[in-house]
Amino acid sequence: MTTDTQLKIYYDKDIDTSKLLDKKVAVVGYGSQGYGQTLNLRDSGVNVKSALRPDGKSAQKAKAEGLDVLPIEEAVQWADVVQILIPDEIQAEVYEKQIKPYLRAGQYLCFSHGFNIHFGKIVAPDDVNVIMVAPKGPGHTVRSQYQEGKGVPCLVAVQQNPSGDAKEVALAYAALIGGARAGVIETSFREETETDLFGEQAVLCGGLTSLIQAGFETLVNAGYSPYMAYFECCHEVKLIVDLIFQGGIADMRYSISNTAEFGDFTSGPKVIGPEAREAMKGILKRIQDGSFADEFMADCKAGYPRMNEYRKEAQAHLIEKVGGELRSRMSWGGGNKIVDRTRN
Repeated sequence: MTTDTQLKIYYDKDIDTSKLLDKKVAVVGYGSQGYGQTLNLRDSGVNVKSALRPDGKSAQKAKAEGLDVLPIEEAVQWADVVQILIPDEIQAEVYEKQIKPYLRAGQYLCFSHGFNIHFGKIVAPDDVNVIMVAPKGPGHTVRSQYQEGKGVPCLVAVQQNPSGDAKEVALAYAALIGGARAGVIETSFREETETDLFGEQAVLCGGLTSLIQAGFETLVNAGYSPYMAYFECCHEVKLIVDLIFQGGIADMRYSISNTAEFGDFTSGPKVIGPEAREAMKGILKRIQDGSFADEFMADCKAGYPRMNEYRKEAQAHLIEKVGGELRSRMSWGGGNKIVDRTRN
């Protein structure tokens, strides 16, 4: 295993933000990323508008934040840069009907995930620039970090560059949403898409939530209090992750007890052993060959029957009831929440 010593990280001092400040930006969507990126752009002095259905709930939320809202078709005609931040599964349809007919040569089509470009769901005209600015964190965190004077690291990529300055525009966009405060790394649409999907499924979302639930269930089924199981298998995850985030796995192991560290070394590989590693290889293969993308899109087109069943089962899990009760009664469960569904 080797590391790339040629890694280039861009910071604010390396980026000419005038490459975006002299342009008009339309952000399609006002979900987590749409909320975070649009407000950060506005607060950084960018001429930005939200491209939304005027009568939708998202438009009401955007207007409540003082944002200008235009129908998607009008916004595309108005803008120089069109950032598409609606869910992956509806991007292609919205693009074909409401974006593509209004594109003009030299515009910049921007994404925060390479899914639709990489898997060929969206094919842009040759005379349109295609770029990506992908914050490595949820949009709500992109916003909260920006408000604290910090930033979420970003990836940038260029798929098409007829104007010759697509990379510079992408870097400026990343800087103006706060990404260059933390660091911006150049990648490709393929690499971002496949590593992002793998990380979500095998580690960050699928792997982690399954590990938490399995640990919780093991303790509860052995007769231990579900409240103790929640603290040990869910609550303390954040404490450990914070240590890893700041100083890597080595600092986490330095901070914990010798007992915990010895258990880490001796038991971790038994949980994530050869079978788990083979499963990860299978997950990566399905991502690379497009099988996962096709499976996901098929469920979406059918009205999300599998997704809705998964959500129903997950919400009914005992860990959700126990966690909700504990968080409502503890000081660490309140305060300013990153996610506030009434606002963002």
